[in-house]
Amino acid sequence: MTHARNTKVMNRFDLTQRLVAMLKHEEAVIGGIGNTNFDLWAAGHRPQNFYMLGSMGLAFPIALGVALAQPNRRVFALEGDGSLLMQLGCLSTIATLAPKNLTMVVMDNGIYQITGAQPTPAAGHTDIVAIAAASGLANSSWAADEDDFERLIEQSLSASGPSLIGVRIDDKPGTGATRRDPVQIRERFMAGLGVRELL
Repeated sequence: MTHARNTKVMNRFDLTQRLVAMLKHEEAVIGGIGNTNFDLWAAGHRPQNFYMLGSMGLAFPIALGVALAQPNRRVFALEGDGSLLMQLGCLSTIATLAPKNLTMVVMDNGIYQITGAQPTPAAGHTDIVAIAAASGLANSSWAADEDDFERLIEQSLSASGPSLIGVRIDDKPGTGATRRDPVQIRERFMAGLGVRELL
């Protein structure tokens, strides 16, 4: 397993664009709060994207619910390191339930970027991918660079269990901003998943 110190510092928007470009089958994508979903919105708005507002740390739990409810749909979750620290217990739950259609991406810049760039408690000495592996998520890896990120995304599509990919990112702000309308976001997402007609 590559250690975080051996990985290239990449850009969140670039990685999000790369992921969105790889989506071909109406895959669901859950974007964590703040810059993570700003970049998802800017990378290519799709009805299968769910943009979280204010619910810090819940991208992986929400994605787990979607993955269990729609086992034939590939589900991606994009989460910041600070948000994941608020819900580390979800890693054990995901490992136990083991949906094979779930891929989680942790965008790690070691700071709470949107609130003023305060360092997280984990910055510099906690390996989130090692925590995931120790929680039972065997398919957990740091992406060494952009090409490796795309390889790991592709590999996750045929994995026999959930996958977690850690990426070290810079502190560039998000691109654009999500339209903050929770009802519209929910309704469009549910229509995108085929569980409700768009009103």
